[in-house]
Formats: sequence, structure tokens, C-alpha cells
Amino acid sequence: MNRFLLPLIGFIVLVGVLAYGLTLKPSEVPSPLIGKPAPDFTLPELASPDATFSPESMKGKVWLLNVWASWCYPCLEEHPIITDLAVSHGLPIVGLNYKDSPEDAIAWLKRNGNAFQHVISDLKGSVGIDYGVYGVPETYVIDRAGIIRYKHIGAISFSQARNEILPLVRKLQE
Repeated sequence: MNRFLLPLIGFIVLVGVLAYGLTLKPSEVPSPLIGKPAPDFTLPELASPDATFSPESMKGKVWLLNVWASWCYPCLEEHPIITDLAVSHGLPIVGLNYKDSPEDAIAWLKRNGNAFQHVISDLKGSVGIDYGVYGVPETYVIDRAGIIRYKHIGAISFSQARNEILPLVRKLQE
């Protein structure tokens, strides 16, 4: 009897753990970087590799860092929302092109539009590692002092932009 009871209990515990995991939202993974200075870096601009970008140039502004790639379907799904935040709400957004071919990324932006203030290329993914990127897309709200105030994993919806990101940005801009 014990021979069957122990595996049955193990199976029930495993099913319980998996069921609990299904209730979690991956976009709500807490980031240890919230409330800490955004990691500093210098990366080449996607379309002009001789020019570089550093977050230091954004000090004094509330801005978004959006991690995306041309091979990422959710990035395409999210792109109209990112464009709306930049165009309709005047939010400075820096696009961090993650582990992507520059040619593919440039072609993707030509097809889908480019509302980013800067588009930078992280070919090796080293800056993504510093920011704790799980995958693309991911978006960070960074305040005037260069502190990360919010991280969203996955594609942003219009309601998340309207109900979470914009109110936070407006508060930080005060």
C-alpha cells in the first residue's frame, strides 16, 4: 500500500504546484531594479552605428526604455501602443533593439513606423542582462533622476498604457 501512496501524494503535490503556477501573471514578475538607478551603458544608434546613446543623455526627463526585436511577434502587437505613447502623449521612448540583426530591425521600423526618440542596438544582449530582461518585449519607466520606477514584461495593451504607465509618468513629471 505504501508503495502506491507515496507516488500518489507526490503527484498530487506536483499538480497543486503547477495549478498555482498557472494563476501567476508573468508580466508581474517583481524586478529587483525598481527604485534603483538604471544601469548605465553606451550603445550604438541602430541606423548610425558611429553615433552612440547613453541613458545619461535622458537625465532630467521621464522616459521609457522599450526592449524589442524584429523577430518578436508580441513586439509587433505592442508597437501601435508604443507609437501612441510617443506621438499622442509626447513621451520620450528609447527602443533597445535586442539580439537582432541591424538590417532586419531597420527594415522592421521602415515597415511599421518609428516613433522612438532613439533606437539603439544591443547585438550581444549585454545591456539586456544588466536590466534583467527575461524576453522581449519589456518596458521600463525611468524617472528624471535615472531611477527605474516600473517594469512591464510582455506586450503592453492600450488599457495598461492608459491605466498604469501614463498615470505613473504624469505623476513623475510633476
